[in-house]
Amino acid sequence: MFLEQFTKESGQQGWIEVICGSMFSGKTEELIRRLRRADFAKQSILLFKPFIDDRYATEAVVSHQGQSWEAKRIAASIDILHIWSGQQIVAIDEAQFFDKDIVQVCMELANKGARVIIAGLDMDYKGLPFGPMPQLMAVAEYVSKVHAVCVQCGKLAQFSHRTVSQTEQVLVGAVEKYQPLCRGCYQKAHS
Repeated sequence: MFLEQFTKESGQQGWIEVICGSMFSGKTEELIRRLRRADFAKQSILLFKPFIDDRYATEAVVSHQGQSWEAKRIAASIDILHIWSGQQIVAIDEAQFFDKDIVQVCMELANKGARVIIAGLDMDYKGLPFGPMPQLMAVAEYVSKVHAVCVQCGKLAQFSHRTVSQTEQVLVGAVEKYQPLCRGCYQKAHS
């Protein structure tokens, strides 16, 4: 389980947590759940989202189920360091859309004592590692992989199957463009 408190003996201790998985696996819901627990404990929180993600709201992170939390929308990961003013919790949603500098930004925040919570897709629609997520998982103290349910067979799903013909890697969308599939159903869809 997660060490979700700061030790009093040595002051605030920082670390990095990554929540990853396919679309519709509950990544954002888990991120918001962790933020609610920290908020209940009166810890200071700062949440970021990439500028490209405007699906449900521009100034909030919103899960597919409608849960939301106020967020700062930024264009580059370095903006996080310019906005951060010592908050105990720094959370980042849709981390796969950020530039490669997000890894160094997260490490710097953790080194300065922040608890950094990151949520993002671990694989793109082709089933390949997505953006900076592999590096973020490598430097994190804690990694949680969450799964959706395959819409074809009901097994655990770890693939984000694209249902539209666009082929660019980044295509922001929800149920109108993607569906979660297990390995077997994903392979069938791509054969």
